[in-house]
Amino acid sequence: MLDNSPRGTICIEDLEIGMTRGLSKQVTARDIDLFAEVSTDRNPVHLDDSYAQDTIFGGRIAHGMLTAGLISAVIGEQLPGHGTVYLGQSLRFLAPVRPGDRVDAVVTVTAIDHAKRRVTLETHCSVGKTMVLKGEALVLAPSRKFD
Repeated sequence: MLDNSPRGTICIEDLEIGMTRGLSKQVTARDIDLFAEVSTDRNPVHLDDSYAQDTIFGGRIAHGMLTAGLISAVIGEQLPGHGTVYLGQSLRFLAPVRPGDRVDAVVTVTAIDHAKRRVTLETHCSVGKTMVLKGEALVLAPSRKFD
């Protein structure tokens, strides 16, 4: 499901292995500029077209953490959603995201530890058929018993 609209909370008591949520977002030059401002990462490969042309990327690219932020949006807004606390995230950046690319971010439940309220999530982002990021997140999920 690649849908930006579902928002809220799925409590740990209602989570199931294999549940998947996602979103799709076109990354714009403005998004990259704003991320550079907020993060203070002003590497010219992200901001300067002429500089970026002479790199291995052959043009401007989005910050990897901007792309990873889409995973955070799915986790914080959809699966498990509001009240979720990040405990960890591994990331492997596989290909660049360029201004104008539509990124699909997908999160899937792979393990649930009810006693500790911990949920393991497979995470990945793709542009078309190209996987640009993959990883795994560990989160503390909200519970009806404690929240």
